[in-house]
Amino acid sequence: MGRVTAPTPVIPVPPADLPGTLGALRAAGHQYRTVKQELRDNLLARMRSGEARFPGIVGYDDTVLPEVERALLAGHDMVLLGERGQGKTRLIRSLGALLDEWTPVIPGSVLNEHPMHPLTPASRAQVAEAGDDQPVGWLHRSMRYGEKLATPDTSVGDLIGDVDPIRIAQGRSLGDPETIHFGLVPRTNRGIFAVNELPDLAERIQVALLNVLEERDIQVRGYQLRLPLDLLLVASANPEDYTNRGRIITPLKDRFGAEIRTHYPVDLELELELIRQEADLVAEVPEHVLEVLARFARAVRESPSVDPRSGVSARFAIAAAETVAGAALRRAGLLAAAGTPEGRPEAAVARVGDAVSVTSTLRGKVEFESGEEGREIEILAHLLRTATAETFRARLAGLDLSGFTNLVEDGAAIETGELVGAAELLRQVGTVPGLAKVLDRLGLGDAPIPEEAAAGVEFVLEGLHLTRRLGKDVTDSGRTVYGGRG
Repeated sequence: MGRVTAPTPVIPVPPADLPGTLGALRAAGHQYRTVKQELRDNLLARMRSGEARFPGIVGYDDTVLPEVERALLAGHDMVLLGERGQGKTRLIRSLGALLDEWTPVIPGSVLNEHPMHPLTPASRAQVAEAGDDQPVGWLHRSMRYGEKLATPDTSVGDLIGDVDPIRIAQGRSLGDPETIHFGLVPRTNRGIFAVNELPDLAERIQVALLNVLEERDIQVRGYQLRLPLDLLLVASANPEDYTNRGRIITPLKDRFGAEIRTHYPVDLELELELIRQEADLVAEVPEHVLEVLARFARAVRESPSVDPRSGVSARFAIAAAETVAGAALRRAGLLAAAGTPEGRPEAAVARVGDAVSVTSTLRGKVEFESGEEGREIEILAHLLRTATAETFRARLAGLDLSGFTNLVEDGAAIETGELVGAAELLRQVGTVPGLAKVLDRLGLGDAPIPEEAAAGVEFVLEGLHLTRRLGKDVTDSGRTVYGGRG
C-alpha cells in the first residue's frame, strides 16, 4: 500500500498592505489593547451591528450566552460548568472569532509580544535599539487560541514551562527568561487559553495556575519571572467535580471571575436544530424520524435508570441520526441489484425501523445506574418505543387511519424490515385512503418518491402498533410483520 501523507495545515497569509515596521504601525494609528479590551470592543461592535456573536451555538441565546457576554465585557476569566456533551468546548473555541483578525507581533517571539509592549528583556532591548525600524510580523486570530485537555499526568512544564538545561550550560543565569522553555500558557500570550476538565489537573498543577490568573506572572523551579501575561483563561468542568468536596482547590475557584452553567437543549425544537446542524447524514432522514431520535435522546436523559451526574451528551442524538442514515444507505446498497420498477436504484431514505439498531450501537454513550446492569438494551428499546409513540401522536393526531388498519383485516399481513425495499412495501399496501394526508403531516411533500412514501407508511404501521391498534411480530429472518389487532 502507498504511504498516506497527512494534509499540511493551512497557515493564513497576512495581507500585503499591513504595516511592516513599528514606525509604519504608529503612523497607521494602531493602538495597543489587551486581549480583554480587544474582546470587549469587538463584542460591542457586533452587538451594535446586529452581527451574529456566536454562530453555530444552539440553544443558549437566552441562558448561557448573555452570561458569557457579561463576563467578557467585565474582563473576567471564566469557567463553564456542565455535564458532558453540552457544547462547552464548542462555545470556548467560538470566542476566538471575537479577536482581531490580525494582530502585530515581534517576529520570532515565542510569547507573541506586541512591538509596542515588549515583555522580555531581550525584546525590550531589541525594540529600543531598532526604534521605528523594528520589523513587525502579523499573527492571525486562529493562531491565538491554545487548549489543553487536563489529565492527571499534566506537568507544570507542560502548562507553564521549565528550565532549559542547554541554555544554563551556555552560561545564562537561572533568573534569566532566556533560560526558560515556555509551556502552553505563556505561548498563548495575547490570546485565549482553555483548560478542558480543569478538576482533572493534579492539585500542584492547579496551584501553578494561581499566579497566571491573578498576578499574571509565572514561576518556574522557584524562580519568579515578572512577565505580565496578557490572555483570557477559560476552563470547563463537570459541576460534580467543581465543588469544595470535588477535585478543585478553593483558591483557584476564587480566581475565576465568572462561573457559568451550561445545559442540554431546553426543548424539542432546539434538540432537532442541533441534530440538523451537527449530524453528517449519508442518506435522507425524514423529519419525523429525526423527531423520534430527538425525543429518544431527551427520554434517555430524563430516565431514572440513567446516571444524571454523567448526563447524556448531545452527541448521542447526533450519532443516532448518523447511524439511522447509515442503515438506510446499507439497505439501498444491498437492494441496488434488484432495482426498482422504474429501473432506478433504491434511494437511501431512512425509516423508523432503522432506529432499532441504535439501542445496541449507542448504549456505550450512556452511563446507567448500578442496579440496571444487564438491562441496558431493554431500557433503551423501551424509551425508543415511547419516543416513537409520542411522535406518532404529535404528528398524526386527529387523522382517520382506518385505511391502514383495514389493510390487515381477515388475517392479512404487511411485511417490512431492514431489507424490504420501498417498492415491495408499497405493493403490499396498495392504495390507502388517507395516505396523502399522512405524508403531508409528515412533511414529505405533495409528490414524494416511493422511498419517502414507504418511510411514511412504516411510521404509521409502527405507530398503530404502539397505540395497540395493530399487532406486530418479528420473523427469524429479521422481517417485521404487522397484522391483526394489537
